[in-house]
Amino acid sequence: MRLIIPLTAGYLLDLLLGDPAGWPHPIRLFGWLIAEGETRLNKHRKRFLKGTLLTLTLCAVTFTSLHLLLASLWELSHIAWYLSASLFVFYGLAHRQLIREGKKVFKTLQDQGLEAGRLQLSHIVGRDTRNLSAAQIRIAVMETLSENLSDGVVAPLFYYACAGVPGMMTYKMINTLDSMIGHRTDRFELFGKFAARLDDVANFIPARLTALLMAAASFSKKSFQFIVRYGHQHKSHNAGYPEAALAGILDVQFGGTNIYHGLAVKKPYIGNNSRELSPEEIKKAIDINHRVCLLTIVLIIVTAVCLNIS
Repeated sequence: MRLIIPLTAGYLLDLLLGDPAGWPHPIRLFGWLIAEGETRLNKHRKRFLKGTLLTLTLCAVTFTSLHLLLASLWELSHIAWYLSASLFVFYGLAHRQLIREGKKVFKTLQDQGLEAGRLQLSHIVGRDTRNLSAAQIRIAVMETLSENLSDGVVAPLFYYACAGVPGMMTYKMINTLDSMIGHRTDRFELFGKFAARLDDVANFIPARLTALLMAAASFSKKSFQFIVRYGHQHKSHNAGYPEAALAGILDVQFGGTNIYHGLAVKKPYIGNNSRELSPEEIKKAIDINHRVCLLTIVLIIVTAVCLNIS
């Protein structure tokens, strides 16, 4: 029950509330700590070592502090423990917010036109959106939905199943470190390299699990075929698998060249059907995200019950 109740409550809270603007959020604290550490340490010599030490320290502090906090709460009040653990699961999931942002881009593009759609997309992707066509905007949303289904939903749940709330929030720290300092630019190449590699390792299993769950949840044979054929070809060690799964489900082509931080990055194509997505197809991608999230939670609960019985 200490695993299942916070998991269920956190999931329902996420479905109900998403990520309300203005609410306090541990990821904002993570971001502040990373920014402070980067400002103080990312200069002069031994930048790789400093970045490695910052990454390991923040991950260790996150896991240890949450473990101690929840252990203390359990001794004080079981009710307080359940409430706190449920709240952290809610904060650790980015399920509804991811869907909301994807829908917003499609709606803005359809209602307000190309320029507004480009601007809305820029809020959720790292690529330069200023010259994208309507078709490219829709493809970018689909790629983001699939990749972040792993990063924002399946991976946090996977680490919650492995190590409870401390494991889940430590993964979120790793993911935040990668998003803030894990870039191949002059400023972050050395300082953020360890954080980027750690994020690759942390997402290795969840990314592949996400892809398989997407294919299973959609009953798509082509999705399984795309995972095997294209998943390993992607420039990213992990993003290619869920992207390949969704490309197969939709029978559409992902990949190609995009601009990131002023640099052209060429990604291998996933699929060969270069058709344009219709505005209504966002509904199918959202349905897959809902199914995968629920299926992951059900699998965790069933596994926990079976292990408890045995």
